[in-house]
Amino acid sequence: MLYAKDGRQENLLIRDARVVDPVEGVDATLDVRVDEGTIAQLGTSLDPNGHRIVEGAGLVLAPAFVDPHVHLRVPGREDEETLASGTRAAAAGGYCAILAMPNTDPVVDSAAVLGALTQDARTEAEVPVGFLAAITKGTDGAELTEMAELAGQGAVGFTDDGHPVVAPGLMRRALQYGAVTGRPLALHCEEPTLSRGGHIHEGPVSAELGFGGYPAVAESVMVERDLSLAAYEEQPLHLLHLSARESVDALSRAQSAGVKATGEVTPHHLCRTDEAVRTLDPNLKMNPPLRGERDREALVAALRDGTIAAVATDHAPHARHEKEVPFEAAPFGVTGLETAFAALYTYLVAPGLIPLETLLERMSAGPARIYGLDQPRIAVGAPANLVLLDTSGSWQVTEAGFRSRSVNSWPLGETLRGQVRMTVAAGRVVHEG
Repeated sequence: MLYAKDGRQENLLIRDARVVDPVEGVDATLDVRVDEGTIAQLGTSLDPNGHRIVEGAGLVLAPAFVDPHVHLRVPGREDEETLASGTRAAAAGGYCAILAMPNTDPVVDSAAVLGALTQDARTEAEVPVGFLAAITKGTDGAELTEMAELAGQGAVGFTDDGHPVVAPGLMRRALQYGAVTGRPLALHCEEPTLSRGGHIHEGPVSAELGFGGYPAVAESVMVERDLSLAAYEEQPLHLLHLSARESVDALSRAQSAGVKATGEVTPHHLCRTDEAVRTLDPNLKMNPPLRGERDREALVAALRDGTIAAVATDHAPHARHEKEVPFEAAPFGVTGLETAFAALYTYLVAPGLIPLETLLERMSAGPARIYGLDQPRIAVGAPANLVLLDTSGSWQVTEAGFRSRSVNSWPLGETLRGQVRMTVAAGRVVHEG
């Protein structure tokens, strides 16, 4: 279900790094030897066996990251991103796999469109890419796609991301048909009659700035509905880019009641609130919007305790001219692949809000598990999917540093702590910085 171009399988010895794999229970200073793209040995003072030596002293070696929510803009908006540029950005961010959303032009709602994408990924993608297909044709919420055919063509899951499935009866049938495919449904939870006309979170900031408000209940009421349908049908679902405390509370209650539901959260919702929107920077406009401090704190707590199982960037590139307009005229969406780890290390790990081990798990094994992908592991016999991190290094987020074709980054201009020194994906070195 993941596709990438072929390349030389690496022979490496990464020496004296702090190796941290929360799933495998490893946290020690070790050498890791990679033979032809496979982890062959862990230990101390290992024989390099003629391999290239990478000095890891003072660095952290962890399982590489998996991003379950990326907009690659292909087909249709290659001016904003391509398979090549998006996967280069992913590699620079420490990712060994990403999953692409289907709300493209045309929408990924047929086997023909999906087949063309998987074929292109085999020649263009620097890191393995999986593709989600649409739940409804054209993502217009009227008619279900041919889910079984799309699953047979390699769809990792189904989503109308960018649009909710508004009709409850259609959502129920989607859960039923999704069960036949064995692929998860990933849901954008938004009640459009409540969010319509909203540019930022409904609250004191929206009132002071005079912008239409997008209330938290526009998300949480749809979260409650979809969780109720999943409970009734006894089917799993995944909740995309949660932003509100009430949504987290609903997910926690459903999980306690035995519903097989998972959730994800973005770096920007974990690190920022609607107070940041006072700058009127269009790079801070996204859907769902940045919310209040109580919401941010609830998201951090849910990520820490596992209620939310995954970090997802919701990487959404936009052309410069689209964002260089007044805030209310700008489209929703921000990039995030290249800044995710550093932002979360800076704002969550360094201040002690979340342990490093927890963050690493939520960026790697957590999202892989949701979609039934092989979890990146640092274990003998596992494919080399590794990220080498400098947690003491600082760097400034600048337009010139991006591999993405778009620069609509929410922490643009900030100095962040935590650098990706090397990424190994599917046995290949895909990034060195």
